[in-house]
Amino acid sequence: MELVIVNSEKTARQFIDVHVQVNKHIPEWIRPLDKDINQVFDPEKNKAYRQGECVRWILKDDNGKLIGRIAAFVNKKYKSKGDKQPTGGVGFFDCINDQQAANLLFDTARDWLKEKGMGAMDGPINFGERDRWWGLLVEGFHEPLYCMTFNAPYYKELMENYGFQPFFNQICYAMDVDAQLQEKFYVRHAAISADPNYRAEYINKKNLSKYAEDFTIVYNKAWASHDGGKDITKQQALNIFKQMESVLDEKIVWFAYYKEEPIACWMNLPELNQFFKHMNGKFGLWQKLKFVILKQMKMNKKFTGIVFGIVPEFQGKGVDSFMIIEAAKVIQRKLSYREYELQWIGDFNPKMLNIAESLGTYVSRKLTTYRYLFDREQPFERHPILGVK
Repeated sequence: MELVIVNSEKTARQFIDVHVQVNKHIPEWIRPLDKDINQVFDPEKNKAYRQGECVRWILKDDNGKLIGRIAAFVNKKYKSKGDKQPTGGVGFFDCINDQQAANLLFDTARDWLKEKGMGAMDGPINFGERDRWWGLLVEGFHEPLYCMTFNAPYYKELMENYGFQPFFNQICYAMDVDAQLQEKFYVRHAAISADPNYRAEYINKKNLSKYAEDFTIVYNKAWASHDGGKDITKQQALNIFKQMESVLDEKIVWFAYYKEEPIACWMNLPELNQFFKHMNGKFGLWQKLKFVILKQMKMNKKFTGIVFGIVPEFQGKGVDSFMIIEAAKVIQRKLSYREYELQWIGDFNPKMLNIAESLGTYVSRKLTTYRYLFDREQPFERHPILGVK
């Protein structure tokens, strides 16, 4: 076998091609867009390079056939609560079902991370945000969501045989869009509706600036203080909304207000992989035209939950039920969507798991973030549960 470092346009193309060659025979696999992978490794487009670095390898067999790949990265900002050692990451792991080949890839990444002063490696994770390419698929081997990891079942054995241990599980929930919501939602909705100071509405693309400002208020109150997060500005929020504008469906992005002040946000997007599975990894002019046609034909029957949050002073009052029922009046049996799936929730976050389960959902898939301690005598500890000291 031969390991080759990715350091040219040719090897970068081969890095993408490994994933295609290993997975193309699996009917449920959807090829990611090449541009989404390339952006991760582009210092001009990935902010993680400001506080970190990464390296990639591809693996060939004795006949020169591509049989594996892996990336390793260090990020000064990457740290989990309670970590006793600096931890690096590995990701974009693909391999044929061969333990020797997998071990060579893992060993190579481990040795590079050791040289960088790391004491452990988590994987498979992304060199960047956690909403993309995070975790190993271990249950629910059906069509992946946009920018979600997909792999064959045997990957679990390859990682665990090497010595990786589950650090935390990532649970995805789904539901039938037209399913009857639980009675408690209607009871809480009725209680909130009795107060005329409350209202909920879906967005209007013609007024993105307003909703970006509303999102900023909700985000900075509901999320920014968690896990050392930082406030976002209205301009940052507006940039996010503008980036999503071409794929936004106004009627599935909702805000709730009290006395005209934004108090909750429920952001959803059409499930983009239902479009991109027809693109074969490309997104040039022809693919963009195809995207517009598919969108106009309402071929996508699935949408995905991205963000759900309520400002602290209105939590526990039934605002979530109020907003959901108001949205259901518009979405259920009136729009083209039939399936709904939430982005993953870590099993270290029981509060959010309970909220997802209370919607009447079912577990649609599970991914696992693994950890490998370089000191094999060091006691292994899972990710701490949020809210438990």
